Amino acid sequence: MGRVQVETTAEIDELERYRSALTGYCYRMLGSPFEAEDAVQETLVRAWRAYDRFEGRSSVKSWLFRIATNVCTDMATGQQRRARPMDLGPALSAGSPIGAPLPEPTWLLPIPDARVVPDPAEAAVARESIRLAFVAALQHLPPKQRAVLILREVLCWPAQEVAELLDTTVASVNSALQRGRATLAQVDAAASDPLDPDDDVQRELLARYVDAFERYDMDALTAVLHEDATQNMPPLDMWVRGRDEILAFMVGPGIHCVGSRLIATEANGMPAYGQYRTTGPWALHVLEVTGGRIMGIHSFLDVERLFPLFGLPDHL
Repeated sequence: MGRVQVETTAEIDELERYRSALTGYCYRMLGSPFEAEDAVQETLVRAWRAYDRFEGRSSVKSWLFRIATNVCTDMATGQQRRARPMDLGPALSAGSPIGAPLPEPTWLLPIPDARVVPDPAEAAVARESIRLAFVAALQHLPPKQRAVLILREVLCWPAQEVAELLDTTVASVNSALQRGRATLAQVDAAASDPLDPDDDVQRELLARYVDAFERYDMDALTAVLHEDATQNMPPLDMWVRGRDEILAFMVGPGIHCVGSRLIATEANGMPAYGQYRTTGPWALHVLEVTGGRIMGIHSFLDVERLFPLFGLPDHL
């Protein structure tokens, strides 16, 4: 009995080594940290149950990614693609009526960096490939093309290994990769500056944003926003573009944010903040930074699920 227990523990430890890598892969495939967590758990359960039949013809990593690809493909088939508000319609004016929230599966959701960037040596590449814009662009691809592009372009797997994982040919993999690239070229996935804790200029910009927001100083906030910045608030589908529209929104419908406090965290390779109104948790801000200015403010309102995921307290 003791020997069986030791072997079982060793098997579980071997599989658990890949949890972060699998989480990053499943998140890019599915666009939701919660669905990614479910997919990883299902992958590890299937692998553990079949471990005694694993014949070692491929590495444990390849075997796990094969299972994860099948799980994610099953989950993604037939689902609508997850998106950002700007993917669903044109920008509105700050005074436009705010519609009813749309269902959760509509939205691309943020993920904590800590879930997918465990190795500091891989931080730069990982942060670039989990940006909200990039993950949203991936959702335009059919599941197989999505898997090929992530495995080849993001994880840098050889074409032969990807072909073996997907039970197909190298030619088929290369064809899927070319089609995926062509689709992404037509989608807005503009690059933003990844979070860099060692960048003094970026740290100063973020400190100014926090200070301006907490004091609700619109002049100071204007100074850190790009003139074409956008703001959105899933699960609401409305979004606004331009510094003037953002400020009009904040002194209009957003005026209840006066007196808020922000707590720093990290999401999708970008700076993020838990926002607490005087009444309690309100939103998770994920910021896009470009050229020394705030280019995007993504304010996710599902704090009941997102704050625990990010380890943010339920009150200050």
